[in-house]
Amino acid sequence: MNLDGMKIPSVVLEDVHLTLTAGSGPVNILNGVSLQVEQGETVAVVGPSGSGKTTMLMLMAGLERPSSGLVRLAGVDLTALGEDELARFRREHLGIVFQAFHLIPTMTALENAALPLEFAHNPMARSLALEALEQVGLGHRAGHYPSQLSGGEQQRVALARAFAPRPRIILADEPTGNLDEGTGARVMELLFRMQAEEKATLILVTHDRSLAERCGRVAVMHSGRMEAR
Repeated sequence: MNLDGMKIPSVVLEDVHLTLTAGSGPVNILNGVSLQVEQGETVAVVGPSGSGKTTMLMLMAGLERPSSGLVRLAGVDLTALGEDELARFRREHLGIVFQAFHLIPTMTALENAALPLEFAHNPMARSLALEALEQVGLGHRAGHYPSQLSGGEQQRVALARAFAPRPRIILADEPTGNLDEGTGARVMELLFRMQAEEKATLILVTHDRSLAERCGRVAVMHSGRMEAR
């Protein structure tokens, strides 16, 4: 909330453009995208491949910078931050779940889940990570390495890693894309349950319409534009 007691939106994009330079010339990836998401809201972003969904998510995470426009999360203008400040912002405010699990193969499930807390020098990193693993039903697998876990278990470790710092905003990019239908459904049940328990904002990029309809709102992207929001 701000000083007047008014709620600050979790995510605000205003007229965001992203143009990249390719060998054949400039390529417009995002063409004036605007979106506002309130704290605790769940929003699905759908659209065909190449429409800019994942790129938009990367801008929200501060992993890409827009060519123009405003990107504000939790009241902070990300375009005004340097790389170190963006890294701190992600540690303090964001949980990110990718389609590829991005676990470190030489670290146990517990060490992977604790990683963002360790980076933040949280003295309770391991206990909070273990609590998160228990939330996703993997407390008994805390000492196992990714190669010893199934795909569904690896994605559950990724969920634990995202939620362990208790972030205000969760960004999820096709989190069930590498899973079979049954395992994906169980992972999504966990994601929505944890989002509700933490009252976090969830922005979910997905090709699955039935999954999108579980969110409070659906935003449709096409050719780098937001068609509905």
